[in-house]
Amino acid sequence: MPQQKDIVKIAIQMPGAYPQLIQLDQKKPLSAVIKEVCDGWNLPGSENYALQYADGVQMYITESNRLDIKNGCILRLTKAPGRCAEDLFKGIQSSDAGVRCDSLKELATVSTDVTFAQEFISRDGHLLLVKIVEDSNESNVIMTHTLTGFMELMDHGIVSWENLSSVFIKKIAGFVNAKSTDASIQQVCLDILESMVLSSHSLFLHVKQEITMERLIAHLQVTNQQIQTKAMALLMALLQTAGDSDRKDMFDFLTKKNVRQYIYKNIIHSSGSVQDEMAHYLYVLQSVTLNLQEPRMRTPLDCCSQEQRDILHGLRQAAFETESENSLSHERRRSLCAKEFRKLGFSNNSNPGQDLSRTPPGLLALDTMYYFATRYPDAYSRFVLENSSREDKHECPFARSSIQLTLILCEILRIGEPPSETGSDYHPIFFSQDRLMEELFCVCIQLLNKTWKEMRATQEDFDKVMQVVREQITRTLSSKPTSLELFKNKVNALNYSEILKLRQTERLHQEETLAPPVLELKERLKPELLELIRQQRLNRLCQGTMFRKISSRRRQDKLWYCRLSPNHKMLHYGDVEEDTENPPIETLQEKIPVADIKGLLTGKDCPHMKENKGKQNKEVLDLAFSITYDVEEYSLNFIAPSRTDFCLWTDGLSVLLGREMSSESMRSELEILLSMEIKLRLLDLENVPIPDNAPVVPKPPSNFNFCYDFSQTEQ
Repeated sequence: MPQQKDIVKIAIQMPGAYPQLIQLDQKKPLSAVIKEVCDGWNLPGSENYALQYADGVQMYITESNRLDIKNGCILRLTKAPGRCAEDLFKGIQSSDAGVRCDSLKELATVSTDVTFAQEFISRDGHLLLVKIVEDSNESNVIMTHTLTGFMELMDHGIVSWENLSSVFIKKIAGFVNAKSTDASIQQVCLDILESMVLSSHSLFLHVKQEITMERLIAHLQVTNQQIQTKAMALLMALLQTAGDSDRKDMFDFLTKKNVRQYIYKNIIHSSGSVQDEMAHYLYVLQSVTLNLQEPRMRTPLDCCSQEQRDILHGLRQAAFETESENSLSHERRRSLCAKEFRKLGFSNNSNPGQDLSRTPPGLLALDTMYYFATRYPDAYSRFVLENSSREDKHECPFARSSIQLTLILCEILRIGEPPSETGSDYHPIFFSQDRLMEELFCVCIQLLNKTWKEMRATQEDFDKVMQVVREQITRTLSSKPTSLELFKNKVNALNYSEILKLRQTERLHQEETLAPPVLELKERLKPELLELIRQQRLNRLCQGTMFRKISSRRRQDKLWYCRLSPNHKMLHYGDVEEDTENPPIETLQEKIPVADIKGLLTGKDCPHMKENKGKQNKEVLDLAFSITYDVEEYSLNFIAPSRTDFCLWTDGLSVLLGREMSSESMRSELEILLSMEIKLRLLDLENVPIPDNAPVVPKPPSNFNFCYDFSQTEQ
């Protein structure tokens, strides 16, 4: 008797008959199972029948795939693949156009199954389809079914594309080139040509001869989204298969015709699955185009090349206004060049070409530097001269930075990597910029100099600066800027302090995500620690702080002191002398009851900032706060001595008003206290020995009377 797992319960259908529910024994030959089914319906000749899935992809059941059948599957009894292939082979050759059309239509459907395809191709059915195309005597409907069936058969890889005749290829290309061809025919023909191009280089050359770029671009401009997509697929196949020379010519043609911009602006707005497919082709177009830079990236500088040496000296001469070198002696000229190459940021002063021997980025780094120097000469000179005037340890080396930045851009843009089969992560900025690599470099090298200054970097910090610049570029590109100007604005706004904030936020989020128990513990500890910070703020207000008064005159500003009473009910303040420290509360002449305070204002909302509008700098605005009292008619105005005092006082006043503290100082202190407290709470878990072996299982109890006896209920 067969094992239970070898039995599958299924239903089998046949038109005009009641379904059969059977238990399929997977160990029994499939022919025997089909005979039993035929016998159940009194059908003779079981060898002419086969089983097929009734739902989804209607694939034939064979000995190789029968184990995929699951319980509850619905199968259908149908004609065997061989018999079906024979009938269709004859129907396609019928003199009746209706029979030919129906046979070809059915062929286009059943050819998706590899079992049928093998049977049909073994009868040379594919050659019959090739002849129909070559003769071109059929209607558009019949031709569409013929081409669709042919494409489905070829997709199985049973027959090589290399075996196709040049007449057939010309006919397919003719359908694509013709302006009045039926759209359904053009779609399939574009599919067929794409498969040809991807199959071999010889077929690529043949198709490239037959299909003009102008006609292919015309297909991108039609309203039929399917034709647009198929044309884009063929264009990408041509670009991917072409050699370096052909690829560059094709790309130059696309650039000249502004095809990239058109593709992005008009086709990317397609709907549904077409949009997903187009997104992949946009990614491929970007990848193939940027990879035109790969040969330069893989080639080191040739010291024997006069052209490359001239470019290097051109960089030096563009940066420094030097006296006529021809009048100098050889030694003097050599010494001057070495000095200027050092200022330019080359490590090897006597032979700067050695710096460009690293591949990647190779000659591509020289290209980007030269592009920057010639395209933006003022920015280039400013960069070099500004760093030449700094101290040696603080100067940002242009050449070294440029070489590393070029490498970073190559890695971010994936230059040198083949396009992924599933990739669709393209950069919209690519479709608005003809020389993306070079223009990005020009923006980013200036960003690098800005970041270097923000970090107050020295030569020892070079790698740290480059990591920050990489992060600035990556984060900005991930926001999908659509133009170079937008990229420039965003990447410059993402300064070093913003990067630090983002890193801190992400680190905290990662910690919370990875350790939910720690997050729960943090939430439990937070109220207690917030109360601790509140008490500290109130104590600090009780100690008091010296403030300065704003004066429009040039004489020295007066000072005044403010402090909170120990019972937290009164604010005492008054003028003091400069050398006074911690004046007693009794000496402060003025006071405001805390109960009368109505509000807390900061920055430009303060009355004393509004009165002096346009005269206060940002530093003063960041330190200004006021309290309003007596139904908001009066105010006490402050300018804190430092940002720390500003945070302490605004937090303390918020506590007095029953509000939440909101300063950055409070958030920082809370995080530090939480981190320390959690470490202390978890300290007992450290250095606890964990046994290598599992604990001993205790002996079973003497009886099991504590267990519930289900047998009593069942009886």
